[in-house]
Amino acid sequence: QVQLVESGGGLVQAGGSLRLSCAASGRTLSMGWFRQAPGKEREFVARIRWSGSSTYYAEAVKGRFTISRDNAKNTVYLQMNSLKPEDTAVYYCAAGKSSSSWRYDYDYWGQGTQVTVSS
Repeated sequence: QVQLVESGGGLVQAGGSLRLSCAASGRTLSMGWFRQAPGKEREFVARIRWSGSSTYYAEAVKGRFTISRDNAKNTVYLQMNSLKPEDTAVYYCAAGKSSSSWRYDYDYWGQGTQVTVSS
């Protein structure tokens, strides 16, 4: 069983930055970040393999967000720059056996952290 705890969310003005962290209780393989805005489906944001050598991003965040991991700390990060109001959502980290952009491929989920971007 893997437990995931996100932190780092908050309120920021458009154009600002935030860094989310996701601490895992055990070793994880592939990790992903997803987000869910009110009234919308949970959508893929970014993913990274255990080695950290392979990353993949949703088109909406490419060039603005960076996913990274520190395996010694069992922690994954999401650096978010140039934030836009449409980035407002609850952000979730997830862990799974395979690197995927599909939410159902992930076995473990954190509780989520709110990110609000004001215009």
